[in-house]
Amino acid sequence: MSETRYLADTHILLWALGDDKRLVQRHRAILLSTANVFFSAASVWEIAIKKSLGKLTAPDQLAALLPRAGFRPLDITPIHAEAVIGLPPHHGDPFDRLLIAQARIEKMTLLTVDSQFSRYGIDVA
Repeated sequence: MSETRYLADTHILLWALGDDKRLVQRHRAILLSTANVFFSAASVWEIAIKKSLGKLTAPDQLAALLPRAGFRPLDITPIHAEAVIGLPPHHGDPFDRLLIAQARIEKMTLLTVDSQFSRYGIDVA
């Protein structure tokens, strides 16, 4: 049986990089115990947009920083983007909807504190 692969929600990435106290123990334990934690290009895009609008403070050069911090990149494919069509409207955030689609297609467990994600029938930790 293969090891679980995880997709980190955007806030998990930021909290992990900043050693933020909001990073719950179960997420911290997963991050320390496996090399199978991925980040989506959608999260980098979301952070870049919010940072450029002055709505978020985040480290520079995330695309290079995240792999050095132990996260593995997950590209966005046309299949991921198209899969958003079939998602019920539980969540309105387009970045989160793309992460949900990616987790579904790639059979990954989503690391998040967002309670709405579990409504999509995906594994959430």
